[in-house]
Amino acid sequence: MPLIDNKHSRCIAAIDLGSNSFHMVVARVFDQHLQLVSRHKQKVRLGDGLDEHNFLSESAIERGLECLKVFAERLADFELDDVRVVATHTLRKAKNTKDFLEQAKPLFPFPIEIISGQEEARIIYNGVEHTQAASESKLVIDIGGGSTEIVAGQGFTPQIMRSLPMGCVSFTQRFFADGGLTSQHFSDAYVSATRLLMPLIEEYKQISWEVAFGSSGTAKSIKEVLIGLGFTDGLITPQRLSYLKNHLCEFPSSKGLDLSGLSDERKPVFAAGVTILSAVMDMLNINELHFSDSALREGVLYDMEDRFKDIDVRTRTAETLVSRYHVDVVHGQKVKALALSLLKQAQPQVSTAVNNELYDLIGWAALLHEVGQSIAFQGYHRHSAYLLKHTTMPGFNTEQQRLISTLVRYQRKAIKLSYLPDLTLFNTGQVALLIRILRIAILLNRQRNQSPIPNVKLTIEQDENWCLEGDTIDWLAENQLLDYELKEEQRRWQDAGWSLKLE
Repeated sequence: MPLIDNKHSRCIAAIDLGSNSFHMVVARVFDQHLQLVSRHKQKVRLGDGLDEHNFLSESAIERGLECLKVFAERLADFELDDVRVVATHTLRKAKNTKDFLEQAKPLFPFPIEIISGQEEARIIYNGVEHTQAASESKLVIDIGGGSTEIVAGQGFTPQIMRSLPMGCVSFTQRFFADGGLTSQHFSDAYVSATRLLMPLIEEYKQISWEVAFGSSGTAKSIKEVLIGLGFTDGLITPQRLSYLKNHLCEFPSSKGLDLSGLSDERKPVFAAGVTILSAVMDMLNINELHFSDSALREGVLYDMEDRFKDIDVRTRTAETLVSRYHVDVVHGQKVKALALSLLKQAQPQVSTAVNNELYDLIGWAALLHEVGQSIAFQGYHRHSAYLLKHTTMPGFNTEQQRLISTLVRYQRKAIKLSYLPDLTLFNTGQVALLIRILRIAILLNRQRNQSPIPNVKLTIEQDENWCLEGDTIDWLAENQLLDYELKEEQRRWQDAGWSLKLE
């Protein structure tokens, strides 16, 4: 019997669109194992193209698109569900990110998710944890091109997740732009990093960890340079970083760096990375830092494959919100069940593409649609939308969170289609479909009593003309309040340009 049964395996890919480089990892999933097959990296320096007004330059966009075209060729045989693409600091920050995403669509068929700094931190921790001893408490430091993520956790559970706007590319632009490596350059960068770290110190003092890891390119290059300087155990310490900074000052510029283990592409941003890491280790009193070869991309892979999750992250997020805002779980589950049933009925009748993700997201929206009642019943749909838009929701990317917030916002009252957000991962037809489904599911469950929910059949013509038919002729006559509310709903649909018949 072969070691790997290819008949029962599949390949998945994770792509990280970072500020410095674009990375892709491909892995084979088989028999509850995940085996890396290949890694691909291309220096894009997207962060270099961000101007003082946070607009990406055309040249930076072009570099990013060229890389995506190369990645698309490698992924030509992959299904959409087997590829996940996440974008981090630069595309979070850029005001013209949509231009980049729109230009990418004809070249690169896979959806690109913009993830929050907190979500990036969670995924990085996930990647490290899956490749280290699960019993240990950990601190993970990941210095990227535009941001630094610092995560402390126990086992598979991150306890503190923070993302700071300092990275090796952004700090190079601010403090080492001329390529000079003077003690003043290092001092200015160090002070700036400590100022960003200062508000976090007390929070991290409340938690202890047994081992600290550095992940991704910055930590890797520092480790390899230190090995080249004779520190063969590969550990990073504050003393060694101090020695390294002094050594770097002996070179006239970053271009002239001649250090064993340091690649040419890493030279321009190396000094900034060393300074940031030095500040983090000093401020958090870290005596030694180990290197982890796994980080964001590996975390994405493990997120993609349920068998490798200790606990479903989204479930944990929902449970936290339900507890915090005292949500009626039983009612939420009823609304969810009906919403999923209606969506299943609608799917073959609409031209809009309905995938598994839409089922997932309307389910989460149904469970959480009343979180705003903890603020006030009056206008609770708006309160719910605000909370779900602005709270930290591990497991959801930025657009998924915005979609859930939008669905919840339009669960009742007037439907203002002109106010719908402009999303990249979801089109207007999908958003409108889910809004209608959720509104009906909530209406039919409005009474919160033990009476069975009316068994309705949903018929749709030309996407806009909907009809609800009960299983008895007098299904509405038996429930006059529901009859009244559904007729009110008819008027609201009409105002939105939709049609809802009741039979």
